[in-house]
Amino acid sequence: MTFKDFGFDERLLEGIEATGYETATPVQEKVIPLILQGKDLIASAQTGTGKTAAFLLPLIQKIMNSAESEHINALIIVPTRELAVQIAQNLEGLSYFTSISSLAVYGGGDGASFVQERQALSRGAEIVICTPGRLIGHLNMGYVKLKHLQYLILDEADRMLDMGFNDDIMKIISFLPTNRQTLLFSATMPGKIRELAKKILKNPEEITISLSKPPERIKQEAFVVYDTQKPALIKHLLKLAEYNTVLIFCSKKHTVKDLTHQLKRAGFSADEIHSDLEQGMREQVLASFINKRLRILVATDILSRGIHIDNIDLVINYDVPNDGEDYVHRIGRTARAETNGTAFTLINEKEQKKFSTIEALIGKTITKAIVPEHFGDTPEYNPGFSRPKHKRKFVGKNKRA
Repeated sequence: MTFKDFGFDERLLEGIEATGYETATPVQEKVIPLILQGKDLIASAQTGTGKTAAFLLPLIQKIMNSAESEHINALIIVPTRELAVQIAQNLEGLSYFTSISSLAVYGGGDGASFVQERQALSRGAEIVICTPGRLIGHLNMGYVKLKHLQYLILDEADRMLDMGFNDDIMKIISFLPTNRQTLLFSATMPGKIRELAKKILKNPEEITISLSKPPERIKQEAFVVYDTQKPALIKHLLKLAEYNTVLIFCSKKHTVKDLTHQLKRAGFSADEIHSDLEQGMREQVLASFINKRLRILVATDILSRGIHIDNIDLVINYDVPNDGEDYVHRIGRTARAETNGTAFTLINEKEQKKFSTIEALIGKTITKAIVPEHFGDTPEYNPGFSRPKHKRKFVGKNKRA
């Protein structure tokens, strides 16, 4: 499915396109329609399956259509400040072309950040992402108004209960209207999660999504390089061995266009597929690739799902995919029909933490291949030192059309 199939507002679709998403993951296909229908939901889904966008996208859509504005309409409760920052950044990107206002509330800052949060909460950001303890600190001071709240999302609920937040969650819920839509996401479903669900959800739908694993027949390697080294390394890898069919994935359309142009100038048989191309042109390019008239196809994730092309020798991730689900689907285009295949991933210094998360999800440490000396210095692989690109306390905007 593409995101247009959900009937999203054009402004939201602009944000989706700018973020680099093109096709829905399995959890998004199952969850988004239920949320749009107003159902309460209990979902078992790991980080890396696309679950964050699965609840953010319908949430943005519903708030855009709501008569209630300038109030706290939705509350997303998470266990850690890191997850609060990550969700807030995703929300900011997806809602960029809308008028949705948002706020991240979490501990660990100074007094000035608490004052900034208080001012924003008093005004009424439409979506608030928070850790339990920090929000309770604001609730106890009496200026947080939640009577207009329509949506409650608990993300990584099992982790919150493991961290001892059960009483805090129930206290926060005591401030909320009983007439609301509640969504609970958890990687596991132990008995304590079931008990919590019984207390706070009404006739919930239940969804279970597990992350598939890449076939063992795929040889997986990664190269840690700077962004400026990626085009040259791609050309080097393509000359290194005789790969008859090569599929290169990029997260952005402009990257697909730039890389295809460079490969053509270097004499490679290459072409591109992305959403800017008319359907007829996409089919023509894909037919050339399937029929072996075209050796190299550079594409966005529009080709990561739903295509069945046998005998692709090599898949290259020009950049690290958005999540584990995307990684599995991308490299799964090779080693089909019981054949072997190879998958390379190029990792810059900012993508290291994301890639280590993918490794944890698929349960495999990917070999970090040696970059030839003539490429010069390369980054050290140390994903523990990766930081969010825009780490800040207040994540929000209140643009009005």
